[in-house]
Amino acid sequence: MKRITIAALSLGLCISGMGGDEKPPRQASSIPAAWSGKVTDAAQLPLEQNAWGTLKWVCNEKLMPGAEQTVGLATILPGKHNPVHYHPNCEEVLFVISGQGLHSYDGRTIPLKAGMTIRIPAKVKHNLVNTGTEPLRTLVSYSSGDRKTVFLEEQQAK
Repeated sequence: MKRITIAALSLGLCISGMGGDEKPPRQASSIPAAWSGKVTDAAQLPLEQNAWGTLKWVCNEKLMPGAEQTVGLATILPGKHNPVHYHPNCEEVLFVISGQGLHSYDGRTIPLKAGMTIRIPAKVKHNLVNTGTEPLRTLVSYSSGDRKTVFLEEQQAK
């Protein structure tokens, strides 16, 4: 009976056009047109890649006209750090989803781990170093839909 079940399952996968290790085709975004500019689908948004990790913006003035916040997902690779920088026009709130790191804050540092949140006022120089062995994943939010960033050290090309 096991062989018949396995054979039927294999046949079903072949008929549907998928081998056992293939992923199903990616679904197009199911956001209704009436919600365009109000809802985003992270799976459909571009990923900014840097030598230190990635950024994916899920809300800002460009994605959602009229937005008064910028929200993104940032990942810092093990042993890497984003450049020291500040935001002249907004504060930043950073929530650690997973991993651990050392956050600099105007010359001081504080260790951060999953579940911790830090608020960085406008104009405060800061950056984050991944001190762990896994990617450091964060949710970042800014008090402006048009967040500005001034880098104080050069961003390394990927």
